[in-house]
Amino acid sequence: MPKTLPENDALLPAAIGLFFTAILLLSCRLYLYGAGILVLLILLYTFSRRHRPVLSLFIGFLTGTALYQASSDFLFAFWDVTKEWKVIGNRSFLLFILAGSLLAIRFSGQKASFFAKAPDWRKRIVMPNHTVPLPLFLTFGLIGSVSIFLPLLFTDGAYPRSLLLYGLVFSLLNASLEEFLWRGVLLDYLQKNLSTVHAVIITSIGFGLLHVSIGIPLVFSLLFSFGGLFYAWVVLKTDSIYPAVFFHFLINMGMVLNGWIF
Repeated sequence: MPKTLPENDALLPAAIGLFFTAILLLSCRLYLYGAGILVLLILLYTFSRRHRPVLSLFIGFLTGTALYQASSDFLFAFWDVTKEWKVIGNRSFLLFILAGSLLAIRFSGQKASFFAKAPDWRKRIVMPNHTVPLPLFLTFGLIGSVSIFLPLLFTDGAYPRSLLLYGLVFSLLNASLEEFLWRGVLLDYLQKNLSTVHAVIITSIGFGLLHVSIGIPLVFSLLFSFGGLFYAWVVLKTDSIYPAVFFHFLINMGMVLNGWIF
């Protein structure tokens, strides 16, 4: 039987740092280095008992990320399809990461809730010094999300039907998979096994870093972490994944129509 490591506060930050580093390395297609970090996490899992549920999730997530990135590379290198279809394929491959994460959770003997329930419209959202009705809270979130469309007021010309259709398909697919992965699975699982603060920080930064895999520079990818923070806040306040999916969809659609992505 392998001996266990002393359970100290330094192990968890080290594991989280390795997790972020591996996401970045795999996103940059540095597979050998990413595999090396994956081995280190497996060793930590072997010798640590307290943090095994979290380490198991990291290992499953990163294994899925390697498959996601390798599949995307194959798609772009060998499939003779348009750029739009390659982007849709790339987003679909997020299912590899989702599957790896869910298998790791199942291996740990736990379940993911996905926050998959409708919001309670009678609920009041607790703010620092007061409470607000849920519909009012979501209205402010909606206003913030649709602000992405403001630059369109200063452009002229109609959008082709093909772009609108592509924007709808991409935005719905991307928003659904990213939210169910980062908030529905990881946020839910990590707050049960660590703390809400840890869960929000890990999922927000990880969400930002993974955007490097689609060619967004590191600095801008880290700015996406603030989006992850917003979505996590919405999910935790409403106890539902669906408002975050809707807001994410709106922002993605606006970014497509503004030409800011793809």
